[in-house]
Amino acid sequence: MSQPAWKGCCPIPLTASDDRITLEHGEGGRTAREFIERRILARFDNPWLRPLEDAARVCPDSSSIAMTTDSFVVSPLFFPGGDIGSLAVHGTVNDLAVAGARPRWLTLSLIIEEGLPVPVLEAILASAATAAEAAGVAIVSGDTKVVPSGAADGLFITTTGVGEFVEAPFVGPSSLVPGDALLVSGPIGRHGIAVLTAREEMEFDPPPRSDSASLIPVVEALRRAAVPVRAVRDATRGGVAAVLHEWAACCGHGVGIDEIEIPITPEVRGVCEVLGLDALHVACEGTLVVAVEQGSSRAALEAIRTVSEGAGASQIGVIVPGSINPVVVRRALGSDQPLDDPLGTPMPRIC
Repeated sequence: MSQPAWKGCCPIPLTASDDRITLEHGEGGRTAREFIERRILARFDNPWLRPLEDAARVCPDSSSIAMTTDSFVVSPLFFPGGDIGSLAVHGTVNDLAVAGARPRWLTLSLIIEEGLPVPVLEAILASAATAAEAAGVAIVSGDTKVVPSGAADGLFITTTGVGEFVEAPFVGPSSLVPGDALLVSGPIGRHGIAVLTAREEMEFDPPPRSDSASLIPVVEALRRAAVPVRAVRDATRGGVAAVLHEWAACCGHGVGIDEIEIPITPEVRGVCEVLGLDALHVACEGTLVVAVEQGSSRAALEAIRTVSEGAGASQIGVIVPGSINPVVVRRALGSDQPLDDPLGTPMPRIC
């Protein structure tokens, strides 16, 4: 059996007791956040990286731009509602949009596994091009590498996105106060469930479809309506639960949500019931969480619902005074239960 690639000529003395990277470290929950803060931020700490937002705010000369980077290792490469190509574009422009920037340019780098059929690659690139055109961004640079069979699971994609702040950025979750309303732009958990059921070849009729989409129209609708937005975040790895726990920790207050108000499609609800999953922990790729000032939820919902991507928007809760449990869910039967901060996610390799 061949040894792992990292062992060859490794200059670091290692022992059996040394910590090892696990899938949990990359799944967006508490383990991932702690790993980033302790192992990565500590090495590269600077004013632009320190907020650990979806996109960094940098200001060369007199202009103000946002920059983000992401990698996509989804398996399978194609799933109901999308593929790795469109997902890479949507995921990157969404990180810029929720930071308050207007996406402008992307780079697209490919790590291709030897043996990948050329028609498969062409279909994925065509999908990425279509998504980029729809989002109004140009793919201006990239790179291509080919690795031996078995080293990349078909195709990995890495992106960098650059956007411009044409208006003031959103204030951010540190500004949240009790009474602020919490909204979602549509049904939750669709992407993670679509990828999971496609990967495991589960037969559901109809099959769950990913919500992979650009969130630029939703953010721009909020801007046009001049809604007093506190914070915006796309609920990717770790789902809505991860976002709410991050916001509670950032503002020092609690979060109270109502299960009855959380939009979930019948397909997602059915799969979650069969597999014992909580949709609040399942990733989205075209759904965002929005916090607005008290009294502004109706205006925010009306604005979001003017675009197709926000047709299923709903208020799911409010910011509440801090308590022992940072996030509490009022379940359908009327009991209040703490919502766990996900250590990882129940399904790896979804983006």
